[in-house]
Amino acid sequence: MENINWSDLTFGYIKTDYNVRSYYSDGKWSDPEISDSEYINIHIASTCLHYGQEAFEGLKAFRGKDGKIRIFRLYDNALRMQASARGIMMPELPVELFEKAVKEVVEKNKRFIPPYESGASLYLRPLQIGISPQVGVKPAKEYLFAVFATPVGPYFKGGLKPSPYVILRGFDRAAPCGTGTIKVGGNYAAGLSAGEIAHSKGYSAVLYLDAKEKKYIDECGPANFFGIKNNTYITPDSHSILPSITNKSLIVLAEELGLKVERRPVKVEELETLEEAGACGTAAVISPISRIDDVDENKSYIFSKDGYPGPVCIKLYNKLRAIQYGDEEDKYGWITVL
Repeated sequence: MENINWSDLTFGYIKTDYNVRSYYSDGKWSDPEISDSEYINIHIASTCLHYGQEAFEGLKAFRGKDGKIRIFRLYDNALRMQASARGIMMPELPVELFEKAVKEVVEKNKRFIPPYESGASLYLRPLQIGISPQVGVKPAKEYLFAVFATPVGPYFKGGLKPSPYVILRGFDRAAPCGTGTIKVGGNYAAGLSAGEIAHSKGYSAVLYLDAKEKKYIDECGPANFFGIKNNTYITPDSHSILPSITNKSLIVLAEELGLKVERRPVKVEELETLEEAGACGTAAVISPISRIDDVDENKSYIFSKDGYPGPVCIKLYNKLRAIQYGDEEDKYGWITVL
């Protein structure tokens, strides 16, 4: 603990004290139990290992200037995990059990919540997996739900510093009518190859296009995409992207700041008309985009020439962070105070 440099944290894993687990068997979930082990003992034939019965969430707890601990949009994460469970035939975890387990993990790992002035937070990772052994392709009969925590800094190294993204038309993250709208590990596995190519060429992430026509913007792999123009917050409407809770929050805040909001299909060519662009998600919060290179089309779209984020990105980021840390009133019931 004494060796953690809170203000220099990356988005990585640091061992904490406890995690919480609940098991599903015979049609019901067990009461949450505390564990100090970082490991899960599962059968070699578990469905999560062979048929991808795995879903997860990501949310954060913050320590405010007043010393209070705040969890951001706990209820919404519980609902999204239920949607993911439905999508891959897992039993839905009751909201009350999800909330109880997350709160317990935060309480048990209080000493790992970074101090207010550090700008870091405690990242919370709930996950649900099929654990009963079988070799036939069908849903498991038994499941594990677990929540662990780790202190984190910004997802992208530069934080709010704009960074370049790339369009790689030879790769898809998810397709319409697939699993793109739910938070399952397979979606992220599908993006690893393109992500590594992007990183090797100096880009922060890939901006994926729709899998069907390659005409419309989908999302940035680990985050939703948004653009700003003519005092309007624009974000793609697609059947293959995850409904980001951060994006949902930014839409509300954009309207509060006097912007119009449009959730609609966004053509690639429209990038040319955007004044600002960014990626948003629990991990990244807001990651402003400096430019997007469409390498196959030999085109570049520039959003920041001076290396600084645009004014709307800054306002949205500051407003969201102020609510998360308790510096500004929570008008929307997003915060759970412990």
